[in-house]
Amino acid sequence: MGLFGKKDANKDRETQDKGARLVTVVEPKSVIAEQFRTLRTNIEFAGAALDNLQVIMFTSAEISDGKTTVSTNTAVTWAQAGKSVLYVDADMRRSTAQATFRLNNTHGLSTILGSAEQPKDIVQHTFVENLEVLTAGPIPPNPSELLNSKRMTALIEWMRNNYDIVVLDVPPIMAVSDAQVLLPLIDGVVVVTMIGKTMKNSLKRTVEILRLGETKILGVVERVKGSGKDAGYGYGYGYGSTK
Repeated sequence: MGLFGKKDANKDRETQDKGARLVTVVEPKSVIAEQFRTLRTNIEFAGAALDNLQVIMFTSAEISDGKTTVSTNTAVTWAQAGKSVLYVDADMRRSTAQATFRLNNTHGLSTILGSAEQPKDIVQHTFVENLEVLTAGPIPPNPSELLNSKRMTALIEWMRNNYDIVVLDVPPIMAVSDAQVLLPLIDGVVVVTMIGKTMKNSLKRTVEILRLGETKILGVVERVKGSGKDAGYGYGYGYGSTK
């Protein structure tokens, strides 16, 4: 399993099969939902000095660090605040958006990048007002090449012209090169870690890679497993600078 243990892989498969838990939808008045709203505010504050903060990447150092749960719920909070939001499942190797939002995944990001299909025909509405989703689509043989294509550059430009906020959920930095090829196209990145799981060397290397790409690191979200029956989702979120 390399850097990842059996337990991590099981949790990863569970998210793929069942989707991320949208606590901001099912329990909007909960403490955790409020923490996501605080995270949204902190991201906006961290990006205040940028010329533009519109396309935001969420990634992690390793698998099963919680990036999908964080990115989907943060996207929901922007939609709840009245922003026009597009959530993009750019993790074409381990797609989850179709399970999270109960959508069809026969067409998605991979089909737009690999054919002449138009994004406006592929993006799907969700049960969350103001939030639309672009699923990953069928697994292609060359995800990194597709993300590094001129068609992806044009697609990001289309997204900028049609939405207030674009949330990109991308594979972990240390796993594959998918996230790295997107760095020139985004405005900032949020790194998700799990306290007690994410290896410090992996996190350090992730930050180094992002800085080499001259990417604005908007902050680090620390995911902490809670206690109780639903421990898998009893998270807390800390937000800190990577300076």
